[in-house]
Amino acid sequence: MKHVLAPLLQTRRRRLLLAGALALLALYLVYRLLYPVLFDAYVGKINAPLDYASSRALTDQAFERMARDLTEEARRARAAERVEAEAEAESAFAREVRIEILMNTPSVVRATEPSHIKYFREAGIRRYEGPKTCLQCHATIEVTHGDGTTSVVDTLDDLVNSVHFKFQSDSPGFSTYGYDGREVNAPGERPIPVGKINRACGIPGSFSWTGWAALIESRPEHAEGEVVLRSEGCGQCHIGGNYQPATEKMMPIGDVPTEAKAGIDCLICHATDYDMNQRYVIEDAHGLRWNQDRSMRAALTVGPVTSDNCLRCHQHNMGGDAYHANQAAQALGERHQRLLHQGAKRGNPFSPEADVHAAADIQCTDCHVPEGHKIPRGRFGVDLVANDLPDKEVACEGCHSRAPHNASEHKALLNGHIDRLACETCHITALEDNNVVLRDWVHPTWNAEEGIYEPTDIYRSGAPGKGFTYLWFNGNGTFLANALGSNPDGDGSYDPLMAQITRIDDPEVIAAVRARAEALKADYPEIDVEAYVRAATDPLSQLTPELLAQRRAMIERNLRPVMEGGKSRIYPFKLFNAMMYEDTANQGPFGAMILPFDYATYYATGDSRAAVVQALRDPIVQRMYQTPFKVYMMDEFMAYFGVLDGWTANYPLDETGRLGPQVEPHWMRQMGTLMVNHGIQREAHGCADCHAPDGIMDFRALGYGERRAAELEQLDGLDLGRIDEH
Repeated sequence: MKHVLAPLLQTRRRRLLLAGALALLALYLVYRLLYPVLFDAYVGKINAPLDYASSRALTDQAFERMARDLTEEARRARAAERVEAEAEAESAFAREVRIEILMNTPSVVRATEPSHIKYFREAGIRRYEGPKTCLQCHATIEVTHGDGTTSVVDTLDDLVNSVHFKFQSDSPGFSTYGYDGREVNAPGERPIPVGKINRACGIPGSFSWTGWAALIESRPEHAEGEVVLRSEGCGQCHIGGNYQPATEKMMPIGDVPTEAKAGIDCLICHATDYDMNQRYVIEDAHGLRWNQDRSMRAALTVGPVTSDNCLRCHQHNMGGDAYHANQAAQALGERHQRLLHQGAKRGNPFSPEADVHAAADIQCTDCHVPEGHKIPRGRFGVDLVANDLPDKEVACEGCHSRAPHNASEHKALLNGHIDRLACETCHITALEDNNVVLRDWVHPTWNAEEGIYEPTDIYRSGAPGKGFTYLWFNGNGTFLANALGSNPDGDGSYDPLMAQITRIDDPEVIAAVRARAEALKADYPEIDVEAYVRAATDPLSQLTPELLAQRRAMIERNLRPVMEGGKSRIYPFKLFNAMMYEDTANQGPFGAMILPFDYATYYATGDSRAAVVQALRDPIVQRMYQTPFKVYMMDEFMAYFGVLDGWTANYPLDETGRLGPQVEPHWMRQMGTLMVNHGIQREAHGCADCHAPDGIMDFRALGYGERRAAELEQLDGLDLGRIDEH
């Protein structure tokens, strides 16, 4: 009997194994072939092969001419150094002849050529084709980790899964807490992809889908009524080159399509001679996307990443487009020029004129030491921004120690302050004047020079107490960028989420807001000036008594323990708030769901409501109001936001395509408090700048009792003026 059954059992096993293998193969084929098609259809986006006009093949002769051209300045400098040292008595003409001869000798050419000229020459590469070219030699890279260990990783995978490409993360390590008291994506919690809620740009980060690339119809004065197309969108500061961001990376399964990976812009970070005039929006048969520099000239100048590479994008949110040293803003595109944004997001530029570290030629990666393509932003981060390496330290103490003032005669006094004050508190003395504090997206104003409607900046300032303030900070922040901390010696009155960052008391600032509101009323007669001023300077006034009581209870129950944990010090924080349209069907005591704008509609027409309508029609936004998104992400997202009843999937457009009654314009219920860590000055604030009755430090607002605050304002006999501790 056993002899009879054994072959049958073996046959059955083989059939089961074969069926299992076929099922796995079918699942794999569905995942690789069918899922991407279904996903693109679901989110209403497209992926297609990409081409770039700047990616042109060179002949060998043209290659060598370009190589000589690229190295001419370096070759001349090296030859001149030798000639000057050997022939001081020669005439200028004789020296020039010798320089011309010497700079063209093989040894000088070899010594001055960027390494990739040699590599490309020997490999026969005469056309740069993006990652395809880079990966011929760099398929894998060795990564040195913070603990000194090394590993070899797949280069493309390392890059695709970095924040610079997907700009969001569902990994743990955020120093951010939801208003429900939970650490975002903490171990044991269901992770959701989060990256940034960007009120400055008029959209939450998740809506970069709707604002990735746009061509704006502008009518600048100089064009005398003619339409001039301008480029705008999130994609100008991200390295992906496809028709939308890496949407696939926000889903629990799925990979970025090959076409999207082929669009990665390696050279914007790695090339010295990258041409920012190649960064503009182009429209092809498939839609809108961002162009990039794929020239051989740029590819031949690949080298170590420098601050200049980083600042091609990051000066935009630090110094701003109007900052005179913003080189990218001086090369806006050879066509469809990028729009200039007038107000600075942070107003603390990194340049030799504005920052002592930039003046010392310290590079960004000296402090933000990368691990492969993962770049740390530091453990302390109050705003909700994805972090590749959340456990990696980026702090002043990494170079300066906890007792940095050893060269000063006042070193004991100064080093004693480190226990309570961050370095930035004294050494960032001001932000740029165009630092935006209050921005109104609902009531745009006409910019005749640019020929567009743009959000109205209600108040700008770089002054302490006006453009930025001082708060206790223990390294944690809230879901909407509010610094958390507590005064360890205070009287318990420190209450920023009900006071300091929810109210503007300065009469000068209030007067400026009122004047701006009165000017806006000329174009928007429906504005009630006093109501407008109150909402802008006291945003909690927009909450009902019930929501105010709920807010207070949630702060005490959920956030007070987080505020009192760890070590708090006083840091400077840039203040920012914005008036935007919100879906009030999803509203809690800390705000409501921010709705996106369609940039093309907004900038060209100035009709902010129509711009919201157009953005809401985007398929990805429609999906957000459907059950799969609710279950997968939105319920969890809104819980962090402080809306504990879950996501109300009531689509904001009615059957006629008009905004429903739940869409209302509001200021966010609290100002964002963005960290400022650059713009460091050697000459710091002096004692009298803070320790005076009219000083920049409001000790009572920082939670000191009346008696202690008065003592801190009157330090008898201590007037050292401005201190240069070096």
